[in-house]
Amino acid sequence: MKRGELYLVHKPSGDLKRQRVFVIVSRQTVVDSGFSTVICAPVFSRGQGLSTQVGVGIEAGLKHESWIMCDSLMSLRKSELTTFVGSLSSARLKDLNRALRIALDVE
Repeated sequence: MKRGELYLVHKPSGDLKRQRVFVIVSRQTVVDSGFSTVICAPVFSRGQGLSTQVGVGIEAGLKHESWIMCDSLMSLRKSELTTFVGSLSSARLKDLNRALRIALDVE
């Protein structure tokens, strides 16, 4: 399990959908640790082109173009991240980092 990987989560808490793809955004130290949870960002099929949203698609293992929503971070149990979908490229990880800085208002 690595930062920037996408996983399909079945019945995510608080989500109306049966399943949703999430991207791991926690730092790798936390992912590798004994902590049972990681911070993830949900992926939606529609976006508004905001600076806190990152476009992602087939190159990352998805079926169609989608958006990572960095304004909607949530903590998920690692055990919920069971169905691997794909990984972000290094360029997309840079975009994700920029969007997270904007969403969290950090420099």
